[in-house]
Amino acid sequence: MAETPSYAGFFGVMGATSAMVFSALGAAYGTAKSGTGIAAMSVMRPELIMKSIIPVVMAGIIAIYGLVVAVLIGNGLSATDYSLFKSFTDLGAGLSVGLSGLAAGFAIGIVGDSGVRGTAQQPRLFVGMILILIFAEVLGLYGLIVALILSTKGK
Repeated sequence: MAETPSYAGFFGVMGATSAMVFSALGAAYGTAKSGTGIAAMSVMRPELIMKSIIPVVMAGIIAIYGLVVAVLIGNGLSATDYSLFKSFTDLGAGLSVGLSGLAAGFAIGIVGDSGVRGTAQQPRLFVGMILILIFAEVLGLYGLIVALILSTKGK
């Protein structure tokens, strides 16, 4: 069997980095965007602050998805036994969870901002906002599932 190239580890490390960085960016955007909606809504309806914190929690979960995959990839890195195929699957896993987490964070932020403001004016919108937030969150979960499948492939 051919010797593993010295640059193989680079792709694995970039996979772990991509998983954490992109999912954290999505979570940060979702938190910031939803937080501005909560702040604007709480001026008129301060009793709804705790009920409106749900989008922020859901955005934070996106970062956990990236952390899980980054740790899995990082634990699989090896200086001696790390094939080029494994490094590419780790890169794909990191990009999968990272970029889907970025998209999910954007969706959660936009829906959370508008939903919280709308719920303050019309409380019946709350259930609809939660359903849309769940559909936005599941985009990140899809990336996590694909990343877990990819990160367990190869040797």
